[in-house]
Amino acid sequence: MKGLFIQVRSYERSVQLLMVNQFTINLGFYMLMPYLAAHLSGTLGLAGWIVGLVLGVRNFSQQGMFLVGGTLADRLGYKPMIIAGCVLRTLGFATLGLVDSLPALLAASAATGLAGALFNPAVRAYLAADAGERRVEAFALFNVFYQAGILLGPLVGMVLTGVDFRVTCLVAAAIFALLSVVQIRALPARRADAKRQDGDGGQGVLAQWRGILANRPFLLFSVAMIGSYVLSFQVYLALPLEVRRLGGDGESGTAAVAVLFAVSGLSTILGQTRVTAWCKARYEPGQALVRGLAAMGLAFVPLLAATAVPVPESRIGLWLLAAVPPTLAALLLAVGTMIAYPFEMDTIVRLSGDRLVATHYGLYNTICGIGITVGNLGTGVALDAARAAGMPALPWITLVALGLACAAALYGLHRTGRLAAPSASEALPAAV
Repeated sequence: MKGLFIQVRSYERSVQLLMVNQFTINLGFYMLMPYLAAHLSGTLGLAGWIVGLVLGVRNFSQQGMFLVGGTLADRLGYKPMIIAGCVLRTLGFATLGLVDSLPALLAASAATGLAGALFNPAVRAYLAADAGERRVEAFALFNVFYQAGILLGPLVGMVLTGVDFRVTCLVAAAIFALLSVVQIRALPARRADAKRQDGDGGQGVLAQWRGILANRPFLLFSVAMIGSYVLSFQVYLALPLEVRRLGGDGESGTAAVAVLFAVSGLSTILGQTRVTAWCKARYEPGQALVRGLAAMGLAFVPLLAATAVPVPESRIGLWLLAAVPPTLAALLLAVGTMIAYPFEMDTIVRLSGDRLVATHYGLYNTICGIGITVGNLGTGVALDAARAAGMPALPWITLVALGLACAAALYGLHRTGRLAAPSASEALPAAV
């Protein structure tokens, strides 16, 4: 851990602050969001479809506005968008804890989603700009702080929600309010490189978007990477469902699910920087991405193998079958993500030609967000079909195939040179 902080201190103050900010953002977000559905359906007594609507509005407002948030960051600067996102989240979280009318809940949910769309592309573009040639290592450290917030947030939220969910909301809002003040006082103003932006500044927003949409390597890369997000999301969807299917909803099942999340988060916190250093010394970025996606696909092989094992009659044997294969899958997913993530973030900057970087991040997030929605729907269908047909291996075969197919697509892009940085004239083709 000491080595981790030494690495962080080797970066500029702005990069250090962005990493701590991301930990705090995730801490505040994940201490509230896992318990929101229970509050809406339990405390407020809302119907299931209304709960789904409130949660869906948050997701839609974030995914649908990423491109706008990235564009604003490139035009107005990264710092204003980061501050605006933190302020919006402060208002949204406080409102969620204080109101019970549907219009107010929808407005608050939309505000929290829009907040993410404003600061996510800006933070990543800012980090890429100030990290310079050390982008890959910076994004590795960034992921450590990111995962630490995800790991700690639900634990803090569980304690606070045990008192009152409104307390959780107000504490989360206070965290974002404090974060807003810190950004205003301590985060240096930062915009995209003026020299690189000069050629884009005369273009309107639609012309810039058309130029990005004409960047074929970037779009192909974005589509190929959808699989990584669908696969990593299964830590929250398919793996817990499999644990519950075998281990039940009692304390043993809950403990097994907790182990899942702990393994996923802790392995990243402890291993990310070492994995990145090892990969960077041996592989080109495209090769690392291929290996990362392949590892994520193969993560579901333990679950596939477990379907051939007869269900034990003993309680201990059943718990082991419910806990061990999903935990191995979560660990391998984390390893695959550790391999791919820093190179993924770096590749987006390279494919953008280092121009309109936040806008590229925004469009990338939107494409992957849509892919996650479609992929989770497909995973749900596969899980239902597996139960109905008595074919428990079906979901795991599907997910393994998805990972290997995406790895093959990335291999093709790498072999044909499409993951290399474009020339200045190719980075943003002229809009027509």
